[in-house]
Amino acid sequence: MLEVMETTAFDSLEAARKLEAAGIERKQAEVQAEVIAQALQGGGLVTKTDLAQLETRLTNRLYLALGILFAALVAVRFFA
Repeated sequence: MLEVMETTAFDSLEAARKLEAAGIERKQAEVQAEVIAQALQGGGLVTKTDLAQLETRLTNRLYLALGILFAALVAVRFFA
């Protein structure tokens, strides 16, 4: 199973204030900050380590499947 990386603290109120200071309307700034906070907390972020582990597991499965296929071909040729 892939582990989700830890998220860092995100101050949505501070982000909304900065967005508002940059000229975005208050309500829109609040919504944008909340969406960002939800995205960071929602999980689903995968690290490079997670991808490397997945690649290793898939490679191992592929080698196992190829080994089984090769053994079956040898057995068919030997017993045929």
